[in-house]
Amino acid sequence: MSQREMLMSVRSFFRYWMPLLVLALTSCMDYGPAEEEVFDVPRNEPLVFVVCEGNFQYGNASLSLYNPDSRRVENNVFARANGIPLGDVAQSITVRDGKGYVVVNKSGIVFVIDLRSLKITGSIPGLVSPRYIHFVNDAKAYVTDLYAGRIAVVNPGTCRITGYISTGEHKSTERMVAWGDYVFTNCWSYDDCILVIDTRTDTVVGEITVGAQPSSMVLDRNGKLWCTVEGGYGGAGEGTASLVKIDAATRTVERRFDFAVGELPRSLAIDGAGGRLYFINRSVWSMPVDATGLPTDPVLPYRGTLYYTLGVDPVGGELYVADAVDYMQAGVVYRLTPGGETLDSFRCGITPGGFCFVEPEI
Repeated sequence: MSQREMLMSVRSFFRYWMPLLVLALTSCMDYGPAEEEVFDVPRNEPLVFVVCEGNFQYGNASLSLYNPDSRRVENNVFARANGIPLGDVAQSITVRDGKGYVVVNKSGIVFVIDLRSLKITGSIPGLVSPRYIHFVNDAKAYVTDLYAGRIAVVNPGTCRITGYISTGEHKSTERMVAWGDYVFTNCWSYDDCILVIDTRTDTVVGEITVGAQPSSMVLDRNGKLWCTVEGGYGGAGEGTASLVKIDAATRTVERRFDFAVGELPRSLAIDGAGGRLYFINRSVWSMPVDATGLPTDPVLPYRGTLYYTLGVDPVGGELYVADAVDYMQAGVVYRLTPGGETLDSFRCGITPGGFCFVEPEI
């Protein structure tokens, strides 16, 4: 068994099977609805939402809220504000027009919450296994899906699904990145390509083959699309993990940065200026978008810590790196300078898997 296979096997055990054992032991306990708390989140302060996945089939996903100015963190705010649990495996949150769209993967729903009261104002049900939501305009958004073989077209105003974009033989769609009238989405699960969607017709108009299991994407200031490619595992076909640079206009691969055997780059992010990339490969790494080779010195060295995901504040440039610990207990988030110096750290929910930055209203 390779190092990559061993790593994925251990992660799968702790994320999926161990919670089921705990659930079996605690199934007789009564978890009734909690009382609702009143929140009045300030409009003039920066905020960072932390999406905590929880454990598969355990229904313990949560949402944390952090204020970098006061260094105050509030955990489990969705359940506290609404009196109901968030659900099973929270995947992502996207903010638009004073609302947060929280995508809950296994529960098959997108909750819409008010950013100040954190109360539910709507929901988009009827989804198979939603992953991310991307707003094309005020009247249209796309929701990708892990298993549906199609992308849902949604009217954010009514929270209704108005149609679907067929992805053909590609059954898994993940992140979305916009360039002009087009949206690029990566096909992660047992696939090897990025699809190109024309937002004017809501149809797939092209695809780019990048390698087994493209996992995360960003667009830089030069119109180049960057994607981490895992190289395949668990039956997807072994290959070389890489960081791929694509010209969005011509849809051609310009450069491929290959990693050593057994390495697993992921959680690609970019700064607000679109000029510097960040990613996790055991350690946390950074490189300019005009680099001709992979970096040799990490921003945050690996010290036996499970760096699970990262985010970059688009305004201040600060890094947020999540440590999943053991997938069973509260995770830890490290807030760092762009150069890797620690500014703060705080506990959050189980398996922190994503960040969303909300700038203050002036």
